[in-house]
Amino acid sequence: MQAARFIAKLIGPLYLAIGVGILLNGSFYSALVAEAVKSHTLIYFSGLLALVPGLAIINLHTGWRGWPVVVTIIGWLLVIGGVIRLVLPATTATIAGDLYSNAATLLIVAVILIVVGAFLTVVGYRASK
Repeated sequence: MQAARFIAKLIGPLYLAIGVGILLNGSFYSALVAEAVKSHTLIYFSGLLALVPGLAIINLHTGWRGWPVVVTIIGWLLVIGGVIRLVLPATTATIAGDLYSNAATLLIVAVILIVVGAFLTVVGYRASK
């Protein structure tokens, strides 16, 4: 439980800030993604930057009960996303470019990040029982 709480304290505020940033600056984030998918280097490094923390999370914490399951799922999603970016970079660029060029998709992503980020922040920082 300690590892899950620590990870929640790191990921929660990060996701919350990114989600609010997308809501307040949608066109900026849309342009950011459009630019990023054109860079092979950024796709490669984003794969590394997803895979490493994902592996760290699943090696430090693999709880499948209660709220920590959210942390475990995020860890696995990071690993899967990182591997896909490293193994299939061209496919990643195409899918990301198509998906994130839609303003509605960015809104959905922002809301998900805010909800998950707020949840993890609350459970991470609330007093232990």
